[in-house]
Amino acid sequence: MSAIPELERLRASIDNMDAILLHTLAERFKLTQQVGVLKAEHDLPPADKAREARQIERLRQLSVESGLDPAFAEKFLNFIVAEVIRHHEKIREGQE
Repeated sequence: MSAIPELERLRASIDNMDAILLHTLAERFKLTQQVGVLKAEHDLPPADKAREARQIERLRQLSVESGLDPAFAEKFLNFIVAEVIRHHEKIREGQE
């Protein structure tokens, strides 16, 4: 029995999951753009360390419940948050 059909099926599922992840991230960034505009309009800082800490803890817990490495979840969120803050700073400076 050839492993190729099963490999192709699994890879197709991975490709679908990658597409879902990217579309989900795009929707998340649309929401965070709105947050950035609101923060800029009300002279709020681009970063919110208390919220970031709560989100990291929340994602770490969700990752444990999902069988993922919590350290990976934290790195992933930190990467996303850094990009969001960069966007918020650009909005604040009137570049977006």
